Amino acid sequence: QVQLVESGGGLVQPGGSLRLSCTASGSISSIYTMGWYRRAPGKQRELVADITSFGRANYADSVKGRFTISRDNAKNTVYLQMNSLKPEDTAVYYCNADILTIVKSRSNFWGQGTQVTISS
Repeated sequence: QVQLVESGGGLVQPGGSLRLSCTASGSISSIYTMGWYRRAPGKQRELVADITSFGRANYADSVKGRFTISRDNAKNTVYLQMNSLKPEDTAVYYCNADILTIVKSRSNFWGQGTQVTISS
């Protein structure tokens, strides 16, 4: 059993900042790529950013220069620092992780989602 628990969402004004966290726990052997996705109302889920276990990061064009993804491998945690937030960043943000369990089963796991709302 593997769980991803997110935190850090909320309501902020345009131009503000938020930091999302996601911690994986359970029967984990290794964690490969971790990432953040989002789903805005009426839109499909999209990749926001992901990061390999070696720290190589990848960003959607829409967030480059504003968002920073990082991870703490010792804590099985991935972070998303979001600055200069815009109303179009409003969405439910989901954590995702590519995990090898202790029974050597490799799967993608998802968090429950955290709401981010950008509004004045």
